[in-house]
Amino acid sequence: MSADKSTIKSWIADADTYLGIEFGSTRIKAVLIGKDFSPIAQGNHDWENRLEDGIWTYTLDDVWQGIQHAYSELKKDVSEKYDETLSNIGGIGISAMMHGYLAFDKDDNLLVPFRTWRNTITGPASEELTKLFNFAIPQRWSIAHLYQAILNKEEHVSDICYLATLDAYVHWMLTGEKVTGIGDAAGMFPIDSKTLDYDADLLKKFDNHVSSYGFSWNLKDILPKVLPAGTPAGVLTSEGALRLDPSGDLRAGISLCPPEGDAGTGMVATNSVKVRTGNVSAGTSVFAMVVLEHSLKKAHSEIDMVTTPSGEAVAMVHCNNCTSDLNAWVNIFDEFATLSGNKLDKNELYGLLYNKALEGDSDCGGLLAYNYFSGEHITGLSEGRPMFVRHPDDNFTLANFMRTHLYTSLGALKTGLDILFKEEKIQADMLLGHGGFFKTKGVGQKIMADATGLQVKVMETAGEGGAWGCAILAAYAANNKDNEALCDYLDNKVFKDSEGSILDPDPKDVAGFDKFMKRYSAGLAIEKAAVESI
Repeated sequence: MSADKSTIKSWIADADTYLGIEFGSTRIKAVLIGKDFSPIAQGNHDWENRLEDGIWTYTLDDVWQGIQHAYSELKKDVSEKYDETLSNIGGIGISAMMHGYLAFDKDDNLLVPFRTWRNTITGPASEELTKLFNFAIPQRWSIAHLYQAILNKEEHVSDICYLATLDAYVHWMLTGEKVTGIGDAAGMFPIDSKTLDYDADLLKKFDNHVSSYGFSWNLKDILPKVLPAGTPAGVLTSEGALRLDPSGDLRAGISLCPPEGDAGTGMVATNSVKVRTGNVSAGTSVFAMVVLEHSLKKAHSEIDMVTTPSGEAVAMVHCNNCTSDLNAWVNIFDEFATLSGNKLDKNELYGLLYNKALEGDSDCGGLLAYNYFSGEHITGLSEGRPMFVRHPDDNFTLANFMRTHLYTSLGALKTGLDILFKEEKIQADMLLGHGGFFKTKGVGQKIMADATGLQVKVMETAGEGGAWGCAILAAYAANNKDNEALCDYLDNKVFKDSEGSILDPDPKDVAGFDKFMKRYSAGLAIEKAAVESI
């Protein structure tokens, strides 16, 4: 914390604070930042999606109980640290995991349970729309869910008056405004980065394609209005204030920024919204986003096209599997250490094993592993079987074993990024890394640099996460009177004094990673056989 307690108290009293609330898959996080953009208080609420009738969902009660609890914990944190009651805030931003399907009728009733991004029930719609648009439409996207419901002849479709994502829904309930940020909108329907709106030609194509069904709506009529970052997006209503803070302390009239998806807030939190920059979030799953100088030559099913919160085109490679199998192996070593009477702190154990990996051969000595806890669309697997394979005469050492599992954590990601960098000739200057993969200083960062052939930077602030990024967007919308571009605002104000480490790729290890990937690609037949046989 850079400011002293008395300064922060004055910020709270004068409403020089900004609140970001993000709905993640397992946690709702609320972060309050001060005038210097540093977090000064936070609150959390753990939640879990549930599988009901074959659909991964959260109830609307889950949503409101969760956000109220997260806010109350933040409010309690403010009271305990600064002896202040939080009643007024300079700006609020709402963020959530992207995509999904929340459909409402004319009376604002939810027509079917919330269908989250996790559902893989829209395969036919995704495939048909990708061909119709000549634009990759992933199964997670809202338009894929809508079209699949049409293909399934679900009765509720004709009654839809509003189709929202989770953050757009929460924002609507707080402000009365049916809007969403452009980055979030890009996970609903393709965006035209020139007009900063939904792609008009593709909207027309869709409406023509479904005209025989006789719906009373056109697609644009039922989608939220698209707003770029920095645009006023409404104010907290009296009803909205009570939804967030049932105690009645929170005042109405607070401005809200456009709601955003977690991809956009992640870009902000890592200062990677400039053209030729990118960020990699690596934990249980992994995704990389690169801000493009020019459009791709063709559609690729392996690559999602989204945007920054200000509307620049972004190519995203999203993979389901990253560190789960790696963590499972670390747990085996933890079990052995305990059995031997030498129980280690978990962070120390990770440090020992990760750093040992750096002593391994650059190509992992011939070893091979797959980290697939679940399927991976980029490599054509509908299910996963974690596995480890080697020749009898491979260089089977602890260093190579750990290096193999770090490499394979990025195997599917590398497959997608190779399409961008080698086939599409996309240029990037640097990747910003965040997530658990980078927690052991310098190790995951080096592996990522060698996998991508790019400089990788890890900032001290990267661990603050999307709720912090959303609070920054709230500050940007409330204070950007000079219409400063978002990338300049981040450079000149938010990150001007930020520290971080930068690692360059090592040509020898880049070549070693490429050699490993040839083995990885050739061995996918083994993984497929395991899925079929076990």
